[in-house]
Amino acid sequence: MLMNVMGEEQSDPPVTIADGAAAAALFAPVFAGLNREELHVALLDGEMRLLKRTQIPGSSHSVDVPLRALIAEALALDARGLVIAHNHPGGDATPSQADKAVTRRLAEIAAPLEIRLIDHLIFAGGRCASFRAMGLL
Repeated sequence: MLMNVMGEEQSDPPVTIADGAAAAALFAPVFAGLNREELHVALLDGEMRLLKRTQIPGSSHSVDVPLRALIAEALALDARGLVIAHNHPGGDATPSQADKAVTRRLAEIAAPLEIRLIDHLIFAGGRCASFRAMGLL
């Protein structure tokens, strides 16, 4: 919470995810040192302002992506954009075939609902791989 010059509380300024670098900066701290996979989701409004962040824990080598629950939450918040991010504790940020398949499926489901999958980021070995930058979205 911030204080204005009159000493009154005011809301923190909204976090805006304007590009891949901003998304990476938002998620990087949560993945530092994790020894199991986790999925984090940023739900964004039409101006790419953060509405909510969600965390889904996984196991040492995988995490299930609850597509129905993600879409339901996005619709409930009237989100217009999603950024998903997860980590590979093994240190290789290369997307797996399963990563590619679930990302493609999420984008296909979200698009007709006017929800854009902005990016899917994978954190591993001090790197961040972006599906958008790799041309996979």
